[in-house]
Amino acid sequence: MTAKKTHRLVPKLRFPSFSDDAFWLAKQLDEICDRVNETVGDTRLTPVSISAGKGFVPQSEKFGRDISGAQYSKYIRLRRGDLAYNRGNSKRFPQGCVYQLTELDEAAASNAFHCFRLHDHIEPSFVLGFFEDNGHGRQLIRHITSGARSNGLLNISAGTFYGITIPLPPTVAEQQKIADCLGSLDDLIEAETRKLDALRQHKQGLLQQLFPQPEKNLPVLRFPEFQNEKEWEELSIQEMMDKNLIVGHLDGNHGALYPRAEEFTEDKGGVPYISANDFMNGEVDFSKCRRLPIDRARQFKKGVAKDGDILFAHNATVGPVAKLSIDRDFVILSTTATYFRCNGKFLSNDFLKYGLASPNFVAQYSGVMAQSTRNQVPITAQRKLKLQLAGLPEQQRIAKCLSDLDAVLSAQVRRLDSLVSHKKGLLQQLFPSLEGQKP
Repeated sequence: MTAKKTHRLVPKLRFPSFSDDAFWLAKQLDEICDRVNETVGDTRLTPVSISAGKGFVPQSEKFGRDISGAQYSKYIRLRRGDLAYNRGNSKRFPQGCVYQLTELDEAAASNAFHCFRLHDHIEPSFVLGFFEDNGHGRQLIRHITSGARSNGLLNISAGTFYGITIPLPPTVAEQQKIADCLGSLDDLIEAETRKLDALRQHKQGLLQQLFPQPEKNLPVLRFPEFQNEKEWEELSIQEMMDKNLIVGHLDGNHGALYPRAEEFTEDKGGVPYISANDFMNGEVDFSKCRRLPIDRARQFKKGVAKDGDILFAHNATVGPVAKLSIDRDFVILSTTATYFRCNGKFLSNDFLKYGLASPNFVAQYSGVMAQSTRNQVPITAQRKLKLQLAGLPEQQRIAKCLSDLDAVLSAQVRRLDSLVSHKKGLLQQLFPSLEGQKP
């Protein structure tokens, strides 16, 4: 790489103490690292894999078992601090991902990974910021001539990978400053993630205690004002339907047939077609769901959900529940979701939302689904499932408690998303663009 191509590299955002320093340099990865090719042989080490978004994980954790088999002796011997490039594509890193081994002193990594060790004057956390920003992917994409091979790996050779260009500040001090900045943000994101996990565990614990356990008529926890109220009543879905609970789902044998792939539209004004995969944090993520033209959507007689309905997802996993909030007349549910609609005279809509998410109801549903070969529960079987009901005032009090907790959870999710977005924007500004640079 000639000086003419590298001397104008400057990030959009630079710490004031380095504003007068020289321009950044562009170096090939091979210039700042040593390739790690030592095999493990007979040495017994933990076989590891790499998961996008998580990093190194033991194979036994990712796959449920050690999959190294007869190839183990050819695995690469990694030491703490070494890095590896996984050529597998993922949604987050379509051109593969790079992570540093920090969890173990030594590990055995598949020889399908490109493994390397940075030189002493290179700050690993700085370089990892470049990889997290997918700086390698933007260069490697031009070398990918097809999709993943039959073994799931992209056709990126070692020579191509080590030929990528890395932007480097002229001093180790500036590398360290950027690494410290990103590290502090990572620590904050990790702390906020732990807080979110704790809130979710707290909610799950409340659901277990605010709703009766199987074969019980009273919950473990009951609000003081209801201590002397009567025991809860257990009703099947069918018995609640007899009291005007409406349960609906898409049924291709009645009304319109299931939509074909070519019938969906890219028009954001189309009617959402909601599946179990579109549920997120107690709501429907409309940015993810497919859409149907309005004329086609109007042909459906079943699976037509409306504002305020409680949606219950049932696919490979059971229990995601959402309250539908829309500013349109209706949406269509796929066969992986069911809607519940009540009149509020004997059953609170919001209480129903939490009742369907209670461990007792989810356990019933999972038990029936386990007997299904299609990971779905027929509506006839759904109607036999039972839900325990308190009196309407107690229902409303429980729903209010859990709704308040959901508001805290939603705020925490937004805070975490904001921090992640902030880091993404920061990465784009702390590293100069390599546009025009070819590895």
